[in-house]
Amino acid sequence: MTFGTFDIFHPGHKNFFKQAKTYGDYLTVVIARDKTVLEVKGVLPKNNENARLETAQESNLVDETVLGNLGDKYAIIKEKRPDVICLGYDQKFFTNKLEEKLKEFNMEDTVIVKMRSYHPEIYKSSKYIEK
Repeated sequence: MTFGTFDIFHPGHKNFFKQAKTYGDYLTVVIARDKTVLEVKGVLPKNNENARLETAQESNLVDETVLGNLGDKYAIIKEKRPDVICLGYDQKFFTNKLEEKLKEFNMEDTVIVKMRSYHPEIYKSSKYIEK
């Protein structure tokens, strides 16, 4: 399982999905809700949550895409109970409580892996956002 905004889908996102896919036989991608992106990044994504969900699924690199929960951001982890959670190299939001939540859900065996960056000087979504 992995999480993200995945706005303005680019080769860095594709590489991220490919890396995550090597850690299991089924990859669920949780797409951040528009409201959550606004709270975390201070701006709305260029593409709405349904468009981002569809783009990730159409990449043919993931098995399942779902929208995140607007209330409990960790609910999807408890529901799906992944063996591995793959995080982006620069992902910070929600990760500080992740280990604590895994213990709370009796999921201490779930492995957390940080993915390698893929040319972040070129492929970083924030570079595509108009200021």
